[in-house]
Amino acid sequence: MDIPQVTPTETAPSGDMGQDYLATGKQVAMRRWEASPCGWADMRTRKYETVGYVIQGRLEIDLDGETATLHSGDSWMVPEGAPHRYRILEKLVAIEATSPPARMGNRDATES
Repeated sequence: MDIPQVTPTETAPSGDMGQDYLATGKQVAMRRWEASPCGWADMRTRKYETVGYVIQGRLEIDLDGETATLHSGDSWMVPEGAPHRYRILEKLVAIEATSPPARMGNRDATES
């Protein structure tokens, strides 16, 4: 079997927001977040859909005016273009998948 991409943790490229970019395909990409507790991030929208899974920690997400608290084992989805922001409540480790891939075409650039 030919595996087109293997991304070891030690060599995963990092983004400007602290994310580690993992495997990236044409339609979907994964990234890993590790973050310390902090206040609310700025409200923003993105040109991609995001699904995420909390491995460790706790965070709040404000999605289009509604707030939810996520714990270890919880997952979430942010539709493309939806106003949202995060607040980390406990040291966080999470995995996200973005479609189309966030790291391509400058999609990770901050918008509104």
